[in-house]
Amino acid sequence: MVNSSIYEDGMYDSALAIVGMAGRFPGAQDVQTFWRNIAEGIVSIRSFSDDELLAAGVDPARLTDPSYVKAGAVLEGLDQFDASFFGYTPREAETMDPQHRLFLECSWQALEQAGYDPYTYRGLIGVFAGSAFSSYLMHNLVPQQELLEAVGQLQLDAGNDRDSLASMVSYKLNLKGPAVAVQTFCSTSLVAVHLACQSLLNYESDIALGGGVALQVPQGYGYTYEEGSILAPDGVCRTFDAQAQGSVMGSGVGVVVLKRFREALEQGDQIYAVIRGSAMNNDGSLRVSYAAPGLEGQANVIQAALSYAQVPIESISYIEAHGTGTRLGDAVELEAMRRVFEGQTQRKPFCALGSIKPNVGHLDRAAGVSGLIKTALALWHQQLPPHVNYTQPSAALEGSSAFY
Repeated sequence: MVNSSIYEDGMYDSALAIVGMAGRFPGAQDVQTFWRNIAEGIVSIRSFSDDELLAAGVDPARLTDPSYVKAGAVLEGLDQFDASFFGYTPREAETMDPQHRLFLECSWQALEQAGYDPYTYRGLIGVFAGSAFSSYLMHNLVPQQELLEAVGQLQLDAGNDRDSLASMVSYKLNLKGPAVAVQTFCSTSLVAVHLACQSLLNYESDIALGGGVALQVPQGYGYTYEEGSILAPDGVCRTFDAQAQGSVMGSGVGVVVLKRFREALEQGDQIYAVIRGSAMNNDGSLRVSYAAPGLEGQANVIQAALSYAQVPIESISYIEAHGTGTRLGDAVELEAMRRVFEGQTQRKPFCALGSIKPNVGHLDRAAGVSGLIKTALALWHQQLPPHVNYTQPSAALEGSSAFY
């Protein structure tokens, strides 16, 4: 919901509007079901029975391994794709990474929901997107050497290479704005959205798609827990809870459609949420290890985004955190936010806090955009969804008066 008087005072000249969304998530084949699940506090991470695991091809010896976790977040419909609608032959579709298939479908659906036909739209539509490594290529295609020789290297690369994701969408949907492949691990989809925003502000695009996709193939296998890893030993993600021990990886895809706010308002677009500012940086070497988060870097990028957005600190009522459920990651994220917010407001507790990961797991390259879609829908419905798997605050949360 947007108040036009806010636009009239000039504060939104550099703001961007989310005018369309699409996605597939564990337990939800569209954003409407995704929101209903979140609003009802449904957890879409589930346990697998031994019979299910055996049917999926898991080695029977693994079932008795005490470090083997029989849980996961499954995305339905990976084998479903309307190839002819997008001009693919059955053979092309067979040798195409499901990540590419689903991201293409969701890009079309997001534009359709926004009310734009890419084949008749006269402006520039950009695509900024990233995907995970093609496990489909490794597990399904590489073993079929005769098939690989029949289709050829060029077709195989076009359908499976991460660098071809954005340009493939542009080619199939006739999009003439920038097509940029983004690869920054689990921040990929939010970096893609940030770059899409910059493209709009620089007038390189009139509409921009931003998002990411990550699919684990095969699914329903569970995983082996390793001490010190990001994965939980019990298959439950408890972000910010005293019993938090990590995440569960899942599969998902999310895409948002962005426009300059002024034009979205003037042209009567349905506006789900407004992006007032965004920022990105890197921690450099000031962290414990390459895979560990950096406190100073996180605090700096939060402050940079706030400074660019120019929103009053007191106006912030909710933060959707990365929230992996790991003790180090959550603690660093909370401390970074505390450093920024407690120096600028005396209100305690400061605002609500949540994360999508306890609901659907860590969606890797689609993790950030899934949280963005959740937050945009919360704004649209004017409803704060519950934070699941939370009973007692972690030591890091309890020590931060900004949120507790």
